[in-house]
Amino acid sequence: MMEHFDPIHETSYLSVPNAHIYRKIMRCFYREYEKMHFQLYKEDIFQLIKQDEAFGDYSMEQLEQDLDALVKWKNLTPIQDPGRVYTIADYKNKQYRYTMSEYAVEIERLTVRLENIFLESGNLSTNFFVRLEKSLEDAQMMEHAGLKEVNEWWSLLQEDFKRLNQNYQDYLRDFYSGKTDHLMKSVEFVIHKDKFIKYLNEFVQELQLHSRRIEQILVKNVPVMENVILEKVVQSELDIPHALLEIHGNAEPSIRENVMGKWESLKNWFIDSQGRECECKKVLKITNDVIRSIIQNAALIVQIQNWGISRKDDYRKFLEMFLKCGDLDEAHRLSAHVFGIQKIQHFKTNEPREEDAINSSVYEEAPAEFLLKPHTRTYREKKDRRGFADKSLEKMMQRESYLRSARQQKEIEMRYIKNNRIVFSEIEEVISESTRNTFLQWITQANMNSRKMGRTEYGQEYRLIRKKGNCVLKCEDGLLTMPAYILEFKER
Repeated sequence: MMEHFDPIHETSYLSVPNAHIYRKIMRCFYREYEKMHFQLYKEDIFQLIKQDEAFGDYSMEQLEQDLDALVKWKNLTPIQDPGRVYTIADYKNKQYRYTMSEYAVEIERLTVRLENIFLESGNLSTNFFVRLEKSLEDAQMMEHAGLKEVNEWWSLLQEDFKRLNQNYQDYLRDFYSGKTDHLMKSVEFVIHKDKFIKYLNEFVQELQLHSRRIEQILVKNVPVMENVILEKVVQSELDIPHALLEIHGNAEPSIRENVMGKWESLKNWFIDSQGRECECKKVLKITNDVIRSIIQNAALIVQIQNWGISRKDDYRKFLEMFLKCGDLDEAHRLSAHVFGIQKIQHFKTNEPREEDAINSSVYEEAPAEFLLKPHTRTYREKKDRRGFADKSLEKMMQRESYLRSARQQKEIEMRYIKNNRIVFSEIEEVISESTRNTFLQWITQANMNSRKMGRTEYGQEYRLIRKKGNCVLKCEDGLLTMPAYILEFKER
Protein backbone atom coordinates (compact mmCIF):
# COMPACT_ATOMS: atom_id res chain seq x y z
CA MET A 1 0.00 0.00 0.00
CA MET A 2 1.45 3.36 -1.05
CA GLU A 3 1.81 5.93 1.68
CA HIS A 4 0.71 9.53 1.05
CA PHE A 5 2.99 12.35 2.14
CA ASP A 6 1.19 15.33 0.60
CA PRO A 7 1.83 18.79 2.07
CA ILE A 8 -0.45 19.75 4.95
CA HIS A 9 -1.54 23.27 4.07
CA GLU A 10 -3.42 23.66 7.35
CA THR A 11 -0.11 24.07 9.21
CA SER A 12 1.08 26.95 7.01
CA TYR A 13 -0.05 29.61 9.46
CA LEU A 14 2.42 28.29 12.09
CA SER A 15 5.54 29.22 10.09
CA VAL A 16 4.72 32.20 7.85
CA PRO A 17 6.24 35.65 8.60
CA ASN A 18 3.00 36.87 10.24
CA ALA A 19 2.58 33.68 12.24
CA HIS A 20 1.94 35.54 15.52
CA ILE A 21 -1.15 37.22 14.03
CA TYR A 22 -2.56 34.02 12.52
CA ARG A 23 -1.86 32.06 15.72
CA LYS A 24 -3.66 34.70 17.76
CA ILE A 25 -6.73 34.44 15.49
CA MET A 26 -6.76 30.65 15.60
CA ARG A 27 -6.25 30.62 19.36
CA CYS A 28 -9.30 32.88 19.76
CA PHE A 29 -11.29 30.49 17.58
CA TYR A 30 -10.13 27.52 19.63
CA ARG A 31 -10.97 29.12 23.00
CA GLU A 32 -14.46 29.91 21.73
CA TYR A 33 -14.66 26.40 20.30
CA GLU A 34 -14.17 25.01 23.80
CA LYS A 35 -17.10 27.16 24.94
CA MET A 36 -19.30 25.63 22.21
CA HIS A 37 -19.09 28.82 20.12
CA PHE A 38 -18.45 26.98 16.88
CA GLN A 39 -19.33 29.72 14.42
CA LEU A 40 -18.15 33.30 14.78
CA TYR A 41 -18.59 36.48 12.78
CA LYS A 42 -15.58 38.61 11.91
CA GLU A 43 -16.87 41.28 14.34
CA ASP A 44 -16.73 38.72 17.19
CA ILE A 45 -13.12 37.78 16.35
CA PHE A 46 -12.10 41.43 16.03
CA GLN A 47 -13.50 42.17 19.48
CA LEU A 48 -11.61 39.24 21.03
CA ILE A 49 -8.33 40.23 19.37
CA LYS A 50 -8.61 43.87 20.43
CA GLN A 51 -8.70 42.75 24.08
CA ASP A 52 -4.96 42.08 23.73
CA GLU A 53 -2.95 45.30 24.10
CA ALA A 54 -0.35 44.02 21.61
CA PHE A 55 -2.95 44.34 18.85
CA GLY A 56 -4.01 47.92 19.56
CA ASP A 57 -3.25 49.06 15.97
CA TYR A 58 -4.89 46.04 14.36
CA SER A 59 -7.70 47.04 11.93
CA MET A 60 -10.77 45.31 10.52
CA GLU A 61 -9.28 45.43 6.99
CA GLN A 62 -6.22 43.50 8.20
CA LEU A 63 -8.48 40.96 9.90
CA GLU A 64 -10.46 40.39 6.67
CA GLN A 65 -7.23 39.75 4.75
CA ASP A 66 -5.95 37.37 7.44
CA LEU A 67 -9.27 35.49 7.52
CA ASP A 68 -9.12 35.09 3.74
CA ALA A 69 -5.62 33.62 4.07
CA LEU A 70 -6.77 31.16 6.75
CA VAL A 71 -9.73 30.16 4.55
CA LYS A 72 -7.30 29.59 1.66
CA TRP A 73 -5.18 27.33 3.90
CA LYS A 74 -8.38 25.45 4.91
CA ASN A 75 -8.03 26.33 8.59
CA LEU A 76 -11.39 28.13 8.54
CA THR A 77 -14.56 27.28 6.67
CA PRO A 78 -16.81 30.24 5.69
CA ILE A 79 -20.55 29.66 5.89
CA GLN A 80 -22.69 32.30 4.23
CA ASP A 81 -25.53 33.69 6.31
CA PRO A 82 -28.71 32.09 4.87
CA GLY A 83 -30.74 35.30 5.21
CA ARG A 84 -32.08 36.76 1.97
CA VAL A 85 -30.46 39.74 0.31
CA TYR A 86 -32.61 42.57 -1.01
CA THR A 87 -30.08 44.99 -2.47
CA ILE A 88 -26.95 44.82 -4.61
CA ALA A 89 -24.90 46.14 -1.67
CA ASP A 90 -26.13 43.27 0.52
CA TYR A 91 -25.15 40.81 -2.19
CA LYS A 92 -21.63 42.23 -2.53
CA ASN A 93 -21.07 42.49 1.24
CA LYS A 94 -21.88 38.90 2.02
CA GLN A 95 -21.93 38.08 5.73
CA TYR A 96 -19.96 34.97 6.62
CA ARG A 97 -19.64 32.97 9.78
CA TYR A 98 -16.37 31.15 10.21
CA THR A 99 -15.87 27.76 11.79
CA MET A 100 -12.68 25.82 12.43
CA SER A 101 -11.89 22.88 10.21
CA GLU A 102 -11.15 19.47 11.69
CA TYR A 103 -7.43 19.80 11.03
CA ALA A 104 -7.35 23.26 12.63
CA VAL A 105 -8.91 21.94 15.86
CA GLU A 106 -6.36 19.19 16.16
CA ILE A 107 -3.47 21.53 15.31
CA GLU A 108 -4.51 23.99 18.02
CA ARG A 109 -4.87 21.17 20.52
CA LEU A 110 -1.33 20.14 19.65
CA THR A 111 0.02 23.67 20.17
CA VAL A 112 -1.71 23.86 23.55
CA ARG A 113 -0.09 20.56 24.62
CA LEU A 114 3.30 21.82 23.46
CA GLU A 115 2.89 24.98 25.52
CA ASN A 116 2.18 23.64 29.17
CA ILE A 117 -9.86 14.95 16.28
CA PHE A 118 -10.50 13.59 14.35
CA LEU A 119 -14.40 13.91 14.42
CA GLU A 120 -16.77 11.06 13.64
CA SER A 121 -18.71 11.08 10.38
CA GLY A 122 -21.55 13.59 10.42
CA ASN A 123 -25.16 12.60 10.74
CA LEU A 124 -28.50 14.20 11.54
CA SER A 125 -29.52 11.99 14.43
CA THR A 126 -32.41 13.40 16.45
CA ASN A 127 -31.52 11.41 19.58
CA PHE A 128 -29.48 14.34 20.85
CA PHE A 129 -32.59 16.54 20.89
CA VAL A 130 -34.40 13.96 23.01
CA ARG A 131 -31.47 13.66 25.40
CA LEU A 132 -31.03 17.43 25.63
CA GLU A 133 -34.72 17.86 26.37
CA LYS A 134 -34.60 15.22 29.11
CA SER A 135 -31.43 16.69 30.67
CA LEU A 136 -32.95 20.20 30.75
CA GLU A 137 -36.12 18.85 32.32
CA ASP A 138 -33.93 17.45 35.12
CA ALA A 139 -32.47 20.92 35.79
CA GLN A 140 -34.96 21.55 38.62
CA MET A 141 -33.71 18.45 40.40
CA MET A 142 -30.10 19.73 40.28
CA GLU A 143 -31.01 22.62 42.58
CA HIS A 144 -30.84 20.32 45.60
CA ALA A 145 -28.39 17.68 44.24
CA GLY A 146 -24.79 17.13 45.29
CA LEU A 147 -21.80 18.64 43.48
CA LYS A 148 -20.74 15.32 41.97
CA GLU A 149 -24.22 14.65 40.59
CA VAL A 150 -24.42 18.21 39.25
CA ASN A 151 -21.06 17.79 37.54
CA GLU A 152 -22.12 14.53 35.88
CA TRP A 153 -25.41 16.11 34.72
CA TRP A 154 -23.58 19.13 33.30
CA SER A 155 -20.98 16.99 31.53
CA LEU A 156 -23.67 14.82 29.91
CA LEU A 157 -25.62 17.91 28.82
CA GLN A 158 -22.60 19.57 27.23
CA GLU A 159 -21.40 16.37 25.59
CA ASP A 160 -24.77 15.88 23.88
CA PHE A 161 -24.83 19.53 22.84
CA LYS A 162 -21.31 19.31 21.46
CA ARG A 163 -22.05 16.15 19.48
CA LEU A 164 -25.22 17.74 18.09
CA ASN A 165 -23.24 20.71 16.80
CA GLN A 166 -20.42 18.66 15.37
CA ASN A 167 -22.65 16.13 13.64
CA TYR A 168 -24.96 18.55 11.87
CA GLN A 169 -22.05 20.79 10.83
CA ASP A 170 -20.05 17.88 9.43
CA TYR A 171 -23.06 16.51 7.57
CA LEU A 172 -24.34 19.76 6.05
CA ARG A 173 -20.85 21.04 5.26
CA ASP A 174 -20.51 18.24 2.69
CA PHE A 175 -23.35 19.69 0.66
CA TYR A 176 -21.44 22.98 0.24
CA SER A 177 -18.19 21.42 -0.91
CA GLY A 178 -17.29 21.42 -4.59
CA LYS A 179 -17.14 17.63 -4.81
CA THR A 180 -20.68 17.13 -3.48
CA ASP A 181 -22.03 19.94 -5.65
CA HIS A 182 -20.68 18.15 -8.71
CA LEU A 183 -22.18 14.87 -7.49
CA MET A 184 -25.61 16.44 -6.93
CA LYS A 185 -25.64 17.53 -10.58
CA SER A 186 -24.81 14.05 -11.89
CA VAL A 187 -27.35 11.65 -13.36
CA GLU A 188 -26.55 8.98 -10.75
CA PHE A 189 -27.70 11.30 -7.95
CA VAL A 190 -31.32 11.27 -9.20
CA ILE A 191 -31.66 7.67 -8.02
CA HIS A 192 -30.74 8.61 -4.42
CA LYS A 193 -32.44 12.01 -4.18
CA ASP A 194 -35.63 10.66 -2.56
CA LYS A 195 -33.62 9.04 0.23
CA PHE A 196 -31.74 12.29 0.94
CA ILE A 197 -34.92 14.37 0.90
CA LYS A 198 -36.71 11.96 3.24
CA TYR A 199 -33.73 11.95 5.64
CA LEU A 200 -33.51 15.76 5.68
CA ASN A 201 -37.29 16.20 6.03
CA GLU A 202 -37.38 13.89 9.05
CA PHE A 203 -34.57 15.89 10.64
CA VAL A 204 -36.41 19.18 9.97
CA GLN A 205 -39.64 17.86 11.48
CA GLU A 206 -37.91 16.56 14.61
CA LEU A 207 -35.90 19.77 14.95
CA GLN A 208 -39.03 21.91 14.74
CA LEU A 209 -40.81 19.72 17.31
CA HIS A 210 -38.03 19.48 19.89
CA SER A 211 -36.65 23.00 19.44
CA ARG A 212 -39.96 24.51 20.58
CA ARG A 213 -40.04 22.28 23.66
CA ILE A 214 -36.40 22.95 24.53
CA GLU A 215 -36.93 26.70 24.07
CA GLN A 216 -39.88 26.60 26.51
CA ILE A 217 -37.87 24.61 29.05
CA LEU A 218 -34.89 26.98 28.77
CA VAL A 219 -37.03 30.09 29.20
CA LYS A 220 -38.69 28.50 32.21
CA ASN A 221 -35.41 27.43 33.88
CA VAL A 222 -33.30 30.54 33.11
CA PRO A 223 -33.65 32.06 36.62
CA VAL A 224 -32.81 28.89 38.54
CA MET A 225 -30.02 27.99 36.10
CA GLU A 226 -28.21 31.33 36.20
CA ASN A 227 -28.73 32.02 39.90
CA VAL A 228 -28.26 28.59 41.46
CA ILE A 229 -27.32 25.67 39.22
CA LEU A 230 -24.48 27.31 37.25
CA GLU A 231 -22.86 28.36 40.53
CA LYS A 232 -23.04 24.74 41.66
CA VAL A 233 -21.50 23.67 38.33
CA VAL A 234 -18.58 26.06 38.89
CA GLN A 235 -18.14 24.74 42.42
CA SER A 236 -18.24 21.15 41.15
CA GLU A 237 -15.49 21.93 38.64
CA LEU A 238 -13.39 23.58 41.34
CA ASP A 239 -13.98 20.56 43.56
CA ILE A 240 -12.11 18.38 41.04
CA PRO A 241 -8.32 18.68 41.65
CA HIS A 242 -6.25 19.65 38.59
CA ALA A 243 -2.48 19.75 38.92
CA LEU A 244 -1.87 22.46 36.30
CA LEU A 245 -4.64 24.66 37.68
CA GLU A 246 -3.24 24.36 41.18
CA ILE A 247 0.20 25.39 39.95
CA HIS A 248 -1.13 28.51 38.18
CA GLY A 249 -3.11 29.65 41.18
CA ASN A 250 -6.76 30.69 41.29
CA ALA A 251 -8.64 28.82 38.52
CA GLU A 252 -12.13 30.11 39.33
CA PRO A 253 -12.21 32.95 36.73
CA SER A 254 -11.28 30.69 33.81
CA ILE A 255 -13.67 27.92 34.92
CA ARG A 256 -16.51 30.41 35.45
CA GLU A 257 -15.89 31.96 32.01
CA ASN A 258 -15.92 28.51 30.41
CA VAL A 259 -19.17 27.44 32.13
CA MET A 260 -20.96 30.71 31.42
CA GLY A 261 -19.81 30.64 27.80
CA LYS A 262 -21.19 27.13 27.30
CA TRP A 263 -24.50 28.13 28.88
CA GLU A 264 -24.81 31.21 26.66
CA SER A 265 -24.04 29.10 23.61
CA LEU A 266 -26.75 26.59 24.57
CA LYS A 267 -29.28 29.40 25.04
CA ASN A 268 -28.37 31.08 21.75
CA TRP A 269 -28.81 27.78 19.94
CA PHE A 270 -32.51 27.60 20.82
CA ILE A 271 -33.48 31.16 21.87
CA ASP A 272 -33.19 34.34 19.77
CA SER A 273 -30.68 36.84 21.13
CA GLN A 274 -30.53 40.59 20.59
CA GLY A 275 -30.23 41.34 16.89
CA ARG A 276 -29.58 37.71 15.88
CA GLU A 277 -31.83 34.75 15.38
CA CYS A 278 -31.01 31.49 17.11
CA GLU A 279 -28.81 28.85 15.53
CA CYS A 280 -31.75 26.46 15.37
CA LYS A 281 -33.57 28.67 12.85
CA LYS A 282 -30.41 29.04 10.79
CA VAL A 283 -30.04 25.26 10.64
CA LEU A 284 -33.64 25.02 9.43
CA LYS A 285 -32.93 27.55 6.66
CA ILE A 286 -29.75 25.79 5.60
CA THR A 287 -31.47 22.39 5.57
CA ASN A 288 -34.40 23.73 3.55
CA ASP A 289 -31.91 25.30 1.14
CA VAL A 290 -30.19 21.92 0.71
CA ILE A 291 -33.55 20.21 0.06
CA ARG A 292 -34.48 22.88 -2.51
CA SER A 293 -31.10 22.51 -4.21
CA ILE A 294 -31.50 18.72 -4.43
CA ILE A 295 -34.96 19.05 -5.99
CA GLN A 296 -33.83 21.72 -8.48
CA ASN A 297 -30.79 19.70 -9.56
CA ALA A 298 -32.88 16.57 -9.98
CA ALA A 299 -35.47 18.43 -12.05
CA LEU A 300 -32.72 19.95 -14.20
CA ILE A 301 -31.12 16.54 -14.80
CA VAL A 302 -34.46 15.02 -15.84
CA GLN A 303 -35.09 17.98 -18.15
CA ILE A 304 -31.68 17.56 -19.77
CA GLN A 305 -32.37 13.87 -20.30
CA ASN A 306 -35.69 14.67 -21.99
CA TRP A 307 -34.14 17.22 -24.36
CA GLY A 308 -33.03 14.45 -26.71
CA ILE A 309 -36.53 12.92 -27.03
CA SER A 310 -38.37 13.82 -30.21
CA ARG A 311 -42.11 14.44 -29.81
CA LYS A 312 -42.72 14.68 -33.54
CA ASP A 313 -44.51 11.32 -33.78
CA ASP A 314 -46.67 12.12 -30.74
CA TYR A 315 -47.76 15.45 -32.21
CA ARG A 316 -48.58 13.82 -35.54
CA LYS A 317 -50.76 11.24 -33.76
CA PHE A 318 -52.59 13.98 -31.82
CA LEU A 319 -53.25 15.90 -35.03
CA GLU A 320 -54.71 12.81 -36.65
CA MET A 321 -57.00 12.30 -33.66
CA PHE A 322 -58.16 15.93 -33.81
CA LEU A 323 -58.94 15.62 -37.51
CA LYS A 324 -61.12 12.59 -36.77
CA CYS A 325 -63.23 14.47 -34.19
CA GLY A 326 -66.87 14.57 -35.24
CA ASP A 327 -67.74 17.94 -33.72
CA LEU A 328 -66.33 20.79 -31.65
CA ASP A 329 -67.34 19.27 -28.29
CA GLU A 330 -65.42 16.11 -29.04
CA ALA A 331 -62.38 18.23 -29.97
CA HIS A 332 -62.71 20.07 -26.63
CA ARG A 333 -62.74 16.77 -24.72
CA LEU A 334 -59.70 15.48 -26.59
CA SER A 335 -57.85 18.74 -25.93
CA ALA A 336 -58.60 18.50 -22.21
CA HIS A 337 -57.37 14.91 -22.16
CA VAL A 338 -54.14 15.65 -24.04
CA PHE A 339 -53.16 19.02 -22.57
CA GLY A 340 -55.03 19.06 -19.25
CA ILE A 341 -56.14 22.29 -17.61
CA GLN A 342 -54.67 25.14 -19.60
CA LYS A 343 -53.70 28.62 -18.50
CA ILE A 344 -55.99 30.90 -20.48
CA GLN A 345 -54.30 33.59 -22.55
CA HIS A 346 -56.12 36.25 -24.56
CA PHE A 347 -54.71 37.25 -27.93
CA LYS A 348 -55.78 40.45 -29.67
CA THR A 349 -55.55 40.70 -33.46
CA ASN A 350 -56.24 43.42 -35.98
CA GLU A 351 -58.62 41.28 -37.98
CA PRO A 352 -62.10 42.87 -38.26
CA ARG A 353 -64.95 40.89 -36.70
CA GLU A 354 -68.08 39.92 -38.57
CA GLU A 355 -70.23 41.16 -35.71
CA ASP A 356 -69.62 43.28 -32.60
CA ALA A 357 -71.77 41.33 -30.13
CA ILE A 358 -69.84 40.88 -26.87
CA ASN A 359 -71.56 37.57 -26.08
CA SER A 360 -70.59 35.84 -29.32
CA SER A 361 -67.98 33.09 -28.97
CA VAL A 362 -64.69 33.06 -30.80
CA TYR A 363 -65.67 29.70 -32.23
CA GLU A 364 -68.57 31.36 -34.06
CA GLU A 365 -66.19 33.65 -35.96
CA ALA A 366 -64.65 32.81 -39.29
CA PRO A 367 -61.02 31.61 -38.98
CA ALA A 368 -58.22 34.05 -39.73
CA GLU A 369 -54.87 32.96 -41.13
CA PHE A 370 -51.53 34.32 -39.90
CA LEU A 371 -48.12 33.49 -41.34
CA LEU A 372 -45.77 32.21 -38.62
CA LYS A 373 -42.02 32.24 -39.04
CA PRO A 374 -39.49 30.19 -37.04
CA HIS A 375 -37.51 32.07 -34.36
CA THR A 376 -34.21 30.40 -35.26
CA ARG A 377 -31.15 32.22 -36.49
CA THR A 378 -30.62 29.82 -39.39
CA TYR A 379 -34.09 30.43 -40.87
CA ARG A 380 -34.09 32.04 -44.30
CA GLU A 381 -37.14 32.81 -46.39
CA LYS A 382 -37.49 30.93 -49.63
CA LYS A 383 -36.53 32.94 -52.68
CA ASP A 384 -39.17 33.68 -55.29
CA ARG A 385 -37.88 32.13 -58.53
CA ARG A 386 -40.69 33.41 -60.73
CA GLY A 387 -38.59 36.34 -62.04
CA PHE A 388 -39.41 40.03 -61.79
CA ALA A 389 -41.61 42.48 -63.65
CA ASP A 390 -40.30 45.21 -65.93
CA LYS A 391 -40.86 48.53 -64.14
CA SER A 392 -39.00 50.79 -66.55
CA LEU A 393 -42.13 52.82 -67.27
CA GLU A 394 -42.79 53.45 -63.54
CA LYS A 395 -39.15 54.49 -63.03
CA MET A 396 -39.29 56.91 -65.99
CA MET A 397 -42.53 58.43 -64.71
CA GLN A 398 -41.06 58.91 -61.21
CA ARG A 399 -37.92 60.49 -62.74
CA GLU A 400 -39.94 62.94 -64.84
CA SER A 401 -42.08 63.82 -61.82
CA TYR A 402 -38.98 64.53 -59.71
CA LEU A 403 -37.32 66.66 -62.43
CA ARG A 404 -40.56 68.62 -62.95
CA SER A 405 -40.78 69.33 -59.22
CA ALA A 406 -37.10 70.39 -59.12
CA ARG A 407 -37.58 72.81 -62.05
CA GLN A 408 -40.62 74.36 -60.42
CA GLN A 409 -38.72 74.80 -57.14
CA LYS A 410 -35.79 76.39 -58.97
CA GLU A 411 -38.07 78.86 -60.72
CA ILE A 412 -39.63 79.86 -57.39
CA GLU A 413 -36.23 80.37 -55.72
CA MET A 414 -34.75 82.27 -58.66
CA ARG A 415 -37.72 84.65 -58.60
CA TYR A 416 -36.44 86.14 -55.31
CA ILE A 417 -33.03 87.06 -56.84
CA LYS A 418 -33.17 90.72 -57.83
CA ASN A 419 -30.06 92.53 -59.07
CA ASN A 420 -28.04 89.40 -58.19
CA ARG A 421 -29.11 89.74 -54.55
CA ILE A 422 -31.64 88.26 -52.16
CA VAL A 423 -32.49 90.72 -49.42
CA PHE A 424 -34.56 88.78 -46.86
CA SER A 425 -35.88 91.94 -45.18
CA GLU A 426 -37.48 93.03 -48.50
CA ILE A 427 -39.42 89.77 -49.08
CA GLU A 428 -43.05 90.62 -48.36
CA GLU A 429 -44.90 87.63 -49.77
CA VAL A 430 -45.46 84.30 -47.98
CA ILE A 431 -42.91 81.65 -48.99
CA SER A 432 -43.32 77.88 -48.96
CA GLU A 433 -41.70 75.49 -46.47
CA SER A 434 -39.36 74.00 -49.10
CA THR A 435 -38.19 77.45 -50.22
CA ARG A 436 -37.51 78.50 -46.64
CA ASN A 437 -35.46 75.31 -46.05
CA THR A 438 -33.40 76.02 -49.18
CA PHE A 439 -32.64 79.62 -48.05
CA LEU A 440 -31.59 78.37 -44.57
CA GLN A 441 -29.31 75.75 -46.16
CA TRP A 442 -27.59 78.44 -48.24
CA ILE A 443 -27.09 80.62 -45.15
CA THR A 444 -25.72 77.70 -43.13
CA GLN A 445 -23.30 76.69 -45.89
CA ALA A 446 -21.85 80.22 -46.09
CA ASN A 447 -21.55 80.49 -42.30
CA MET A 448 -19.40 77.35 -42.17
CA ASN A 449 -16.35 79.05 -43.72
CA SER A 450 -14.44 82.20 -42.88
CA ARG A 451 -14.95 83.79 -46.34
CA LYS A 452 -18.74 83.58 -45.95
CA MET A 453 -18.92 82.12 -49.45
CA GLY A 454 -21.15 79.33 -50.76
CA ARG A 455 -22.46 77.63 -53.89
CA THR A 456 -26.04 76.65 -54.65
CA GLU A 457 -27.07 73.28 -56.03
CA TYR A 458 -27.52 75.07 -59.35
CA GLY A 459 -23.86 76.12 -59.49
CA GLN A 460 -24.27 79.78 -58.50
CA GLU A 461 -21.63 81.28 -56.21
CA TYR A 462 -22.75 83.77 -53.57
CA ARG A 463 -21.49 85.74 -50.57
CA LEU A 464 -23.34 86.10 -47.25
CA ILE A 465 -23.68 89.65 -45.87
CA ARG A 466 -25.19 90.42 -42.48
CA LYS A 467 -26.82 93.79 -41.83
CA LYS A 468 -27.67 95.22 -38.46
CA GLY A 469 -30.93 94.21 -36.84
CA ASN A 470 -33.35 91.39 -37.54
CA CYS A 471 -36.09 90.75 -40.03
CA VAL A 472 -39.25 88.63 -40.14
CA LEU A 473 -39.70 86.10 -42.91
CA LYS A 474 -43.32 85.16 -43.61
CA CYS A 475 -43.73 81.40 -44.12
CA GLU A 476 -46.71 79.14 -44.71
CA ASP A 477 -46.36 77.56 -41.27
CA GLY A 478 -45.55 80.74 -39.30
CA LEU A 479 -43.28 83.75 -38.91
CA LEU A 480 -39.48 83.26 -38.79
CA THR A 481 -37.47 85.95 -36.99
CA MET A 482 -33.90 85.94 -38.31
CA PRO A 483 -30.89 88.25 -38.79
CA ALA A 484 -31.12 90.66 -41.69
CA TYR A 485 -29.02 88.59 -44.11
CA ILE A 486 -28.29 89.38 -47.74
CA LEU A 487 -27.17 86.83 -50.31
CA GLU A 488 -25.07 88.49 -53.02
CA PHE A 489 -24.61 86.26 -56.12
CA LYS A 490 -21.60 86.42 -58.37
CA GLU A 491 -22.27 87.30 -61.99
CA ARG A 492 -21.52 84.51 -64.39
